[in-house]
Amino acid sequence: MDNFGFLKVAAAIPHVRVGDCDYNTERMAALADEAARRGVEIVVFPELGVTGYTCGDLLLHPALLDDADQALEELVRSTRKLPLVAIVGAPLRHGETLYNGAVVFTQGRILGVVPKTYIPGYSEFYEPRWFASGAGISEEQIDVAGQQADFGTDLTFAVNGAEFGIELCEDLWTPVPPSSHTAQNGARVIFNLSASPEAVGKHDYLRQLVAQQSGRTISAYVYCSAGFGESSTDLVFAGNALIAENGVILREGKRFSLDEQLITADVDLERLAFERRRNTSFRLNESDMENTVIEMEIPEGMRPDRIDRDIDPMPFVPHEEGRRNERCEEIFQIQSHGLARRLAHTRCSKAVIGISGGLDSTLALLVTARTFDKQGLDRRGIIGITMPGFGTTDRTYRNALELMRELGVTQREIPIREACMQHFRDIGLDPADRSAAYENAQARERTQILMDVANMEGGLVVGTGDLSELALGWATYNGDQMSMYGVNASVPKTLVRHLVRWVADTERDEATRSTLLDIVATPVSPELLPADADGQIAQKTEDLVGPYELHDFFLYHFLRAGYGPAKIHRLAEQAFDGRFDAETIRHWLEVFVRRFFTQQFKRSAMPDGPKVGSVALSPRGDWRMPSDATAAAWMRELENL
Repeated sequence: MDNFGFLKVAAAIPHVRVGDCDYNTERMAALADEAARRGVEIVVFPELGVTGYTCGDLLLHPALLDDADQALEELVRSTRKLPLVAIVGAPLRHGETLYNGAVVFTQGRILGVVPKTYIPGYSEFYEPRWFASGAGISEEQIDVAGQQADFGTDLTFAVNGAEFGIELCEDLWTPVPPSSHTAQNGARVIFNLSASPEAVGKHDYLRQLVAQQSGRTISAYVYCSAGFGESSTDLVFAGNALIAENGVILREGKRFSLDEQLITADVDLERLAFERRRNTSFRLNESDMENTVIEMEIPEGMRPDRIDRDIDPMPFVPHEEGRRNERCEEIFQIQSHGLARRLAHTRCSKAVIGISGGLDSTLALLVTARTFDKQGLDRRGIIGITMPGFGTTDRTYRNALELMRELGVTQREIPIREACMQHFRDIGLDPADRSAAYENAQARERTQILMDVANMEGGLVVGTGDLSELALGWATYNGDQMSMYGVNASVPKTLVRHLVRWVADTERDEATRSTLLDIVATPVSPELLPADADGQIAQKTEDLVGPYELHDFFLYHFLRAGYGPAKIHRLAEQAFDGRFDAETIRHWLEVFVRRFFTQQFKRSAMPDGPKVGSVALSPRGDWRMPSDATAAAWMRELENL
């Protein structure tokens, strides 16, 4: 396990010859050697891999059992110099009884043996004909491969501080898999040795089982099933290999491959520990059963420079094309359903929105239009107000007017220049002083207009600010930070852009589609400073606070995974390789940390808004933080990068 909490694991599917134990263990040794070269720390092989799963009644013959024991002994000896742990399936005699077991060994030493608990005897399975269940076995010793080792279903193993447990094939398919108890007692990785034959539709269900069990147990789950070479008398084995983490499939092997496979991934034990700490239900359900933990230290092997997992540079944005429409539609439904409830509760049939021609106000207007349609309300009850100021450009002004017209809402234009100039005179501010007062006065003037019009019309002010702005505090306190209901409050900027583009892509009206696409292409800006000499936006937000792609990445991993700056920086380097260099990432990460801590007071006073995803900053919901908390520990870590 590296200093960022990553553990490299592997599922290895070797060629197999049924009944040829020497050949089978030679192939395992070759794959174990390859795994060590890739920096793997724990590798698992299929169920009964030493003999082959489909030996049938041959499993009862001493000749095969003796051969299996000798071949296993040679495998343990031949891999003794590899800096990894191997988990191998074999038939094992204990007294007069035969067990289907998983043998765990490293550095020439057998650490322990876990027997299979659930022995299937239905459909194509006849395992009770040969094997006994390991249920109830604990604190026993077994003679295996010339050594004596601990034997029992209560065994877990801790290698260099990483605790893992084991179950075999059918164990996963039961109402309460053994891994449920094992994980609750501390194991953060589960390995499953399997030999599961194929059937139409079975694979999809298997993927769900593996993903869901990793999610329920808040663990990494490594599944390895027998492949090419098992007898096809009546069954076909496709060689399934799956590595999942907390409900998500990280890596997947190629089914029906005629070649050997070694599927690897870095699983994040640090994040799993964080998830278990924050999940009170997981803590509450700690099992009464206790694991017997066998600890072992192994030499550090080679660690590749790259983290062996996909690191999404835009973790908030749905990427699966097949589910894209479904996910975007669901987000819109959550936003509009929440707003509909607030309108119904306040008996409002009117909504007031400030329309700037930017992304956030566009999304808020689209959601409000959807809400009015859902409630059977006339869209003319949506009062869209554009409020041109000192920095408003022709492009955003035009887009604001066209969007309101195309959506059929009531349009109003209330310029704020004169009112702001009077205000500057009242407070003694020189208009040439482009300080925070100059900018914030405009934001507060706009908010006052929206609130007063809402009072006049008996309507509700719909907020437009998004999650990214809340995280950075990029909002004027009691200005655009305030509304009567903030529909975008838990939608980050990268997702706002994606949602508006999705609406444009699905929009039938060409004029509306064109307007939406131009809004997507417009630089993000509060437009509080005058335009440049060419009439273009002079105040670009991402030039001032940094790229929202980076900030959303930082926000996700800071809140959702609990990572510190060093780990976030390392992940960002890989995720944005070729786009942002290490120093650029570090600079904007420092900006993020500093602003996130200093701007909490704005989030502490934020209005209601619907939670959309797994990351939200409402002080009444997901995030509790005092406004005076210091970033000292995080800044010290940044200084050491």
